[in-house]
Amino acid sequence: MIELGQILVILLAFLWVVIASNQVAKFFQKIKLPLITGFLLSGILIGPFGLNLIETHSVEKLHFVNNTALAFIAFVAGTELYLKEIRNSFKSIISNTISQLVITFLFISLSVLLLSNLIPFMSSMPMVNKIAIAILTGSIFIAKSPSSVVAVISELKAKGRFTQMVISVTVILDVLVIVLFTICLTVANNLIYDKSFNLDFLLTLILEFIETFILGFILAKIIELVLSVPVTNFIKSIFILILGYGTYELSEYIEVLSKNLLNLDFIIEPLLVCIIASFIVTNYSKYRDDFGMVVKKAGPSVYAAFFTLAGATLSIDILLESWLIAVVIFFLYLISLIIASYTGNGFALNPKLYRKLGWMPFLTQAGVGFALVYEVTKSFPEWGNQFGTIIIAVIVLNQLIGPPLFKWSIKLVGESHLPIRGRDSVKRSALIFGLEHHSLNLARDLQKEHYEIEIASIERKKNISHIQDLKIHFLEDLNVRCLNSINVKRFHTVILMLSDGENYKACRLLFNNYEAKVVIVRLFDSIYADKFHELGALIVDPSTAITKLIEQFVRSPITGSLILGKEDKNAIVDIRIRDKSLHGIALRDLRLPPDTLILAVKRKGQMLISHGYTRLRRGDIVTVVGSMDSLEDLSLQFEE
Repeated sequence: MIELGQILVILLAFLWVVIASNQVAKFFQKIKLPLITGFLLSGILIGPFGLNLIETHSVEKLHFVNNTALAFIAFVAGTELYLKEIRNSFKSIISNTISQLVITFLFISLSVLLLSNLIPFMSSMPMVNKIAIAILTGSIFIAKSPSSVVAVISELKAKGRFTQMVISVTVILDVLVIVLFTICLTVANNLIYDKSFNLDFLLTLILEFIETFILGFILAKIIELVLSVPVTNFIKSIFILILGYGTYELSEYIEVLSKNLLNLDFIIEPLLVCIIASFIVTNYSKYRDDFGMVVKKAGPSVYAAFFTLAGATLSIDILLESWLIAVVIFFLYLISLIIASYTGNGFALNPKLYRKLGWMPFLTQAGVGFALVYEVTKSFPEWGNQFGTIIIAVIVLNQLIGPPLFKWSIKLVGESHLPIRGRDSVKRSALIFGLEHHSLNLARDLQKEHYEIEIASIERKKNISHIQDLKIHFLEDLNVRCLNSINVKRFHTVILMLSDGENYKACRLLFNNYEAKVVIVRLFDSIYADKFHELGALIVDPSTAITKLIEQFVRSPITGSLILGKEDKNAIVDIRIRDKSLHGIALRDLRLPPDTLILAVKRKGQMLISHGYTRLRRGDIVTVVGSMDSLEDLSLQFEE
């Protein structure tokens, strides 16, 4: 009971420290350093080698925080591997994945083995121990950082072939590294503890993988059960964290039980169990979006706790003694990435620019890399702390230098979609013909949606000096010279709110003399409708619009409110599908922001009766409702 009370006090103190660490990390983010770096430095500051707010014995009692966070990191990695989104870049992804896996593993393993006499804790070890440590190091450096990659992609609104290849390879490597690490850990155990490699060893390894996949499948079904319960996401995240910790406890129990009953070291890798479970839920269950939302919400808190504790356990004395080796390993890792990039992109016949820049996105490491380091530290306590300190130092260097290099590569390949000065006004600009109460209200409503709005009038009206928030042009006549004087070609959308005759004259001028634009016409007499239709204009007939609007209110009050703008947080937009990778994908398989909903799909002028199994085609126009921020993200997702 006393032990439990001590752990509770230490845990409460640690949570308080984590809250402070979160604030410190945000400061580092302001000076363009990753959040993870801030957490690590905060942990160093409050740890045994800093202010000693958390002592060495206290850190040891918090091992369950590590186990819970490690399982969560595996869950997150599994959610990023969504098969339906990577099918069209399969050749490039597979080629780069294999080259990164093979070249990095062999290059780093061989380098560490050759440098072993210069690494203090390895210098006096027998050769078999050096080989074990070398292959463990090589496997750890295959791990990447999906969270850091996703953060950079979101920041730059990156979209394109290079970006898709990077995120896919990153996630697949994080899955494969756990498989490879599990094998290397088993081999290292046999080498270090002088166990023979025979048929029993091979059979045991195969049985370990079979049981791991069975446990992953069972865990996936339990997660689906948790997600099906009608409780808040906070409660679901607590249960999922408990399941992750339980996986570690079950793994240790199986290891002890197999040793006592069968005299076998039966090792079940909990990270692999968790990533298999997450992969199954993400790709083969109806709870994909729910699971993604739960882990996304819980992520910041878990990362803060995990990386702060990682910083607190970092042995600064060992780091100061081995900093030169850490820098050497960092540069060797850099060289391995460059070789792997040239090889992988060369086999995939990717552009030369991809071969030159393809190594930059893969430098960053974080969650899974740290998780594997802790697995080694726990499995080999004799030298695990020295090993962990050096590898964590290299990972921190990667985390500092990797994100800026990735940003640079995205910009060089031209896949950053941040607003460019001068471009945004073209895309989101409209010209309204007609100066009246309705046109003024429309202009101001569009301004709230960040459109650049100007008004053109062919008659000069009195008492308009009070209109200061809108730019108004007065035209002498409706002709090409007057339209050129206001540079009409820079507007993407033109709205005609004049008389029917004046609207028709302006419509003809626009379609005959300027590039294709969206022209919207307010009609007074429906007898002219066919003429406007022939020109390709969109028509709003006030005589029928009010009737249709009331009818819509009767059928669906919610959508009626959206149309009238009563739901301020949401909007309805049409987005064209331009991304080749979305061609043929079913609506139910899209990963949509949680606050968006697809209302309709239009194909070649025909409205489809859409449902979850409707497959999109390139060029389809999708009508979506949601918040403006989510709609902008979705628009980017559907772009080329």
